[in-house]
Amino acid sequence: MYLLQETWLKNAVLPAILAIVFIETGLLFPILPGDSLLFTGGMLAAQENPVVNIWVLVPLVTVVAFLGDQTAYWIGRRIGPALFNKEDTRFFKKSYVTETHEFFEKHGPKTIILARFVPIVRTFMPVLAGVSKMDYRKFVIFDIVGAVLWAGGITTLGYFLGNVPFIRDHIEAIFLLIVFVSILPGIITVGKKLIAKRSAPAVGNDAELASVTENS
Repeated sequence: MYLLQETWLKNAVLPAILAIVFIETGLLFPILPGDSLLFTGGMLAAQENPVVNIWVLVPLVTVVAFLGDQTAYWIGRRIGPALFNKEDTRFFKKSYVTETHEFFEKHGPKTIILARFVPIVRTFMPVLAGVSKMDYRKFVIFDIVGAVLWAGGITTLGYFLGNVPFIRDHIEAIFLLIVFVSILPGIITVGKKLIAKRSAPAVGNDAELASVTENS
């Protein structure tokens, strides 16, 4: 907090927040701290000597989050099919697209709002909306709501909670908690897959044993 408030880094706070939000939502780069970053921005705006004005921060992050999704949507419309043939890299895996597709199928159009709060899914959701050629007018309406609730909402929450003495005094623990909550859906998904993989051989062995017993 000292570095961000008392050194030259304070001049980079607003541009950095806006750049990271746009990259995460619009340029298919999912490994970025979107939720914790917005919350931190709100807290910095709530300090006695704020490095950014909350009345500037909230509208800007909301607009940038919206523009990021719009960019990703049109990437999906133009070159989406090529993404499914792309080889896995350190930051892009086909499983991300598959999981986002499952999320989309489960929740329908409201996914555009819900996905904002789920790391990785929020990066690839607008791309899949573009690939599937979802009605653009419907996409825009849901996307505006999602941008306001996510970018504006989390930033505003950080602003008001930033004035709470307990949170100010335990800022490191709060940041860690936000990061943990952000990645919790991913942890649960990975856990389910590991359990499924471990149980699959057991199920196969049971079926094989039953077949042998039947033949006997």
